[in-house]
Amino acid sequence: MDISAPLVAGLLVALLAIFTVIRAVRIVPQARARNVERLGRYHKTLTPGLNLVIPYIDRVHPQIDLREQVVSFKPQPVITEDNLVVEIDTVLYFQVTDPRAAFYEIASFLQAVEQLTVTTLRNVVGSMDLEKTLTSRDTINSQLRGVLDEATGKWGLRVNRVEIKAIDPPQSIKEAMQKQMRAERDKRAAILGAEGQRQSQILTAEGDKQAAVLRAEGNRTAAILEAEGQSRAIDEVFQAIHRNDPDPKLLAYQYLQALPQLAQGQGNNFWVIPSEITTALQGVSKAFSESLPPSPATRAKPAADDEAAAKPADDTAEAAQAAAEAVADAAEADRRPRGL
Repeated sequence: MDISAPLVAGLLVALLAIFTVIRAVRIVPQARARNVERLGRYHKTLTPGLNLVIPYIDRVHPQIDLREQVVSFKPQPVITEDNLVVEIDTVLYFQVTDPRAAFYEIASFLQAVEQLTVTTLRNVVGSMDLEKTLTSRDTINSQLRGVLDEATGKWGLRVNRVEIKAIDPPQSIKEAMQKQMRAERDKRAAILGAEGQRQSQILTAEGDKQAAVLRAEGNRTAAILEAEGQSRAIDEVFQAIHRNDPDPKLLAYQYLQALPQLAQGQGNNFWVIPSEITTALQGVSKAFSESLPPSPATRAKPAADDEAAAKPADDTAEAAQAAAEAVADAAEADRRPRGL
């Protein structure tokens, strides 16, 4: 019994020593911090690595995460300037920069940040209408970040970014917005259709204009070419007539040949034989009864043509008879009923 009592006491002392050593050694992970109180008063903040404290005198508090943290708050109802209630879902990015202030300056910094975010959000959105709220997310984010960063600085926190994840207007507003969007799409479609039709009509008109111009130019060119052709033809005939040196007798014979054609006109109900026919017949008779003067066409031939000299006098009578028949045919064509 005397031996076992000292042994038990030694074992208890050894166990107490081991426990004391364990309580004296504190290992802090990277990007973590722990506050130490000595006799109820803040003493120091343990940094990452191996740290020694006095057992039973120093009190080590739980770890504080120094990394950037992301907190998503549940949607909060917010009233806009035009008295519409919208649900706004926010995401907060913050980081603990002073473990001592984060532990001693505020009881729960996470809850404090959430409530401050909701309050600031209501103040900011309350000064905007619904349309401006939906289109001014960057403005709301910057204002929230400025207010939160200034308020949480004394709590040992730094707000890096505030993002609005969703803005949900009432269901009636959603339906009205959908109708407005459909109306805008229909309007754009109608405008695009009208623009397309307008461009089509403009292009069609331009094409018709160019076609008309080209047709007019073609007609003008054709008329010019036709006039030039007629002019050349008249000039050739004129030159040929002057080269052959015609006399009044030949012209009178040509006049007699044209009389039947004049009599065949549809507008002629009766035909009067002109007084010039007698003169023309006399000229023709005289032409065949007398010798023809030499012309440029006949000057190239031999002057002494035996056959022309030996031509019988009956040719003159035949020519006069042909002229008389032409006059008789013209008169008969004039007396014949039209349409037969």
